[in-house]
Amino acid sequence: MKSVLIANRGEIAVRIIRACKDHGLKSIAVYSDEDRGAIHTLSADVAYSLNGLTAAQTYLNIEKIIEVAKESGADAIHPGYGFLSENANFAQAVVDAGLIWIGPSPAAIALLGDKVSARKIAAKVGAPLVAGTANPVKGHEEVTAFAEEFGLPVAIKAAFGGGGRGLKIARTMEEIPELFDSAVREAIAGFGRGECFVERYLDKPRHVETQVLVDSFGDAVVISSRDCSLQRRHQKLAEEAPAPFLSDEQNAELYRSSKAIMKEAGYIGAGTCEFLVGLDGTISFLEVNTRLQVEHPVSEEITGIDLVREQFRIAMGEHLGYEDPVIRGHAMEFRINGEDPGRSFLPAPGRITEWRLPSGPGVRVDAGFKSGDTIGGNFDSLLAKLIITGNSREQVIERSRRALEEFHIGGLATALPFHRAIVEDPAFTTNFSVYTSYIENEFVNEIPAFGKTDPHLPSHAAAEHFVAEVNGHRFDVILHAPEPIHKRHRAKKGMSGLVAGDGLTSPMQGTVVKIAAGEGDFVEEGDLVIVLEAMKMEQPLMAHKAGIVTNLVAVIGENVANGAKLCDIIDA
Repeated sequence: MKSVLIANRGEIAVRIIRACKDHGLKSIAVYSDEDRGAIHTLSADVAYSLNGLTAAQTYLNIEKIIEVAKESGADAIHPGYGFLSENANFAQAVVDAGLIWIGPSPAAIALLGDKVSARKIAAKVGAPLVAGTANPVKGHEEVTAFAEEFGLPVAIKAAFGGGGRGLKIARTMEEIPELFDSAVREAIAGFGRGECFVERYLDKPRHVETQVLVDSFGDAVVISSRDCSLQRRHQKLAEEAPAPFLSDEQNAELYRSSKAIMKEAGYIGAGTCEFLVGLDGTISFLEVNTRLQVEHPVSEEITGIDLVREQFRIAMGEHLGYEDPVIRGHAMEFRINGEDPGRSFLPAPGRITEWRLPSGPGVRVDAGFKSGDTIGGNFDSLLAKLIITGNSREQVIERSRRALEEFHIGGLATALPFHRAIVEDPAFTTNFSVYTSYIENEFVNEIPAFGKTDPHLPSHAAAEHFVAEVNGHRFDVILHAPEPIHKRHRAKKGMSGLVAGDGLTSPMQGTVVKIAAGEGDFVEEGDLVIVLEAMKMEQPLMAHKAGIVTNLVAVIGENVANGAKLCDIIDA
């Protein structure tokens, strides 16, 4: 293996490119039209366009990626995380093309990527499990039947998903139909398949996982445990290793179950076993992520093991050559997402006008963007990861406070204000009473909404940055042009301003994926009217008053601006 195509973007693509350089491998990047000037395309040895804008046209397009791999002379493909990383069909296509797949076998991905079959494997090896459906459900009626038998709350989960997408928690019978439909939509949009299953949901659970490596000789090691309980909308915001406040018996069971599951599945490569830990200490297997995790750096920092290079070694048929590593110190990771914590963590696309990174003892930043980059709504909101390491959890928190104060991003809303607040919250720092829905239920959010003003953007003209590619090599071109016509047209229509009174406005830039109430329909206050999607997450818009829907301008599949009026609700 001498060259690796990275079928991904953003910070994980940069992370893999760096590992390639360290390992003496040629790195080959691919990019969408939006990512022509991205760091990962500039950092790789060569970069090839996928000729498209959306995920479906680019990073999810198996045929295009295989074609580029052949054209570029790649020996192997690393999928990163997200996109096609857990797609068995993609893994098989890579193998069929005569390339090395840096990941588990297509059979193992299919077996464990399907959460239903993963549960069956977990049960077979004696891993702890809560009640769940044996197979995907066919409709919301089966979800309701399960809830009637086992009680609420229930988790509706995409069978082939991950990262919180396609996961909905139903706490009442009435909300099950809409939540099921939403889970299916998110699953199809994110993973190309809409099957969902159901399981009992542990209230106030911790999310604990293990980082596992398995070589082709059947040797399995757990690199570390991690706690990922601090989440919003079931997507992680902060993680740490090792998982704190667990007993020796709990740790031993996590390690034992994880190795047994991976071996039973014939797994080879890096993977993560995820569990929920209830308030009473009950452990329940959740799923296996058949790929590298976003939070993998915290395991690296406390063991000295480069997990990406270990993936290379395993793919090249080498022995691991070690047992479970000794844990030294503590590490935390803070996900710096492009979203507004002052507005319920709504996705916040925009242009980065300031980018100042922290440094100093115990500070690592994995980033995929830079000042001047425009963050669109087509992809995930992750901008960077701040990883802090110290000799104790207390020292890590102290360093985190300092590093978070040093970290400055201008031009768009980010999660930084939340992280600065959470490292002062005793529920996180001292008594560790956080759980997977702590932010929604107990966190006192006094963070002000982001005021989006960008003095660096001229009103009449802008310098547009373009990149030309010739045989994988790139050349920068700067074109000075008037403001795009579509922006002037949108401003004339008044779509950028907030609408008061009867108007229902969009709280973010996004795409309309569902219209629940049509022109002339009567709605009660709190009824679902429209569903938007941005950065791969759905945002339901509810009626702010009872009345009749009029002046409905929202169209399914159409992009809408932040603050755009979508309809009026007038008194009946």
